[in-house]
Amino acid sequence: MKALYWVGSSRKDIREMPEEVRDVFGFALFLAQQGQKHEQAKPLRGFGSAGVLEVVESNRDGTYRAVYTVRFAHAVYALHCFQKKSTSGIATSQQDIELIKTRLKQAQAHAKENGHE
Repeated sequence: MKALYWVGSSRKDIREMPEEVRDVFGFALFLAQQGQKHEQAKPLRGFGSAGVLEVVESNRDGTYRAVYTVRFAHAVYALHCFQKKSTSGIATSQQDIELIKTRLKQAQAHAKENGHE
C-alpha cells in the first residue's frame, strides 16, 4: 500500500467538511493508496495525464472537491480539499488551479527527497 501525504492545509480542510463528504474523499484516497481508482475520480484538466485526479461530491451545503496525485510509485499526495465557491459553471477557479500547481511542485520535491518517485 502506498503512503499518503497531505500537502499544505489539505488535511485540515478535509476535516472541516461534512462527514458524508469526508467519507467519500477518504475512501477515494484509500483506493488510490491501493493502486485503484474511485468511480467518481476523474483526471483534472490542465495537468496532462491522469496523474492528478479530482473527486467531486455534493450535499445540501454545496459542492466539495478533493484533488490528489498518483504520479509517484510509492506515495499518494492529497493536494487540495475545498468547497466550490462559484455559483456558475463547473470549472475550477484559477486561484485553486494555481494552488494545486504549487502543491504539486511541493509533492514532487518531497517525493524526490524521500525516494517515492
